[in-house]
Amino acid sequence: MEITARFDPFNFNVLDLQRSLEWYDKALGLREVRRKEASDGSFILVYLGDTEGHFLLELTWLRDRKEPYNLGECEYHLCVRVPGDYDATREYHRSMGCIAYENFDMGLYFITDPDGYWIEVLNVK
Repeated sequence: MEITARFDPFNFNVLDLQRSLEWYDKALGLREVRRKEASDGSFILVYLGDTEGHFLLELTWLRDRKEPYNLGECEYHLCVRVPGDYDATREYHRSMGCIAYENFDMGLYFITDPDGYWIEVLNVK
């Protein structure tokens, strides 16, 4: 038997859904594709997409969650590639105050979202 899997949404749980939606739009141009809301209001799932439709990021908001999520040592991350002027994009993220780590030798940097998730930013090559 041969199995061919495909990636489906990757999930980040967030404390403030509106703040996260605004941040992902401003920082990366990811926008809402669809959403699912529990009939009792206990959760909202929002799926963000890129302009090419290759990937969805699921933001999960839980009504009863009040404390920040424990992200451990952030040894996992999401990675995005950005087109255009990479240095200008880096400076834009620097002006937003969201750069968490830079490695000029490797040509990469990481930004953090409002909940502390790390996102690696690479140039489109």
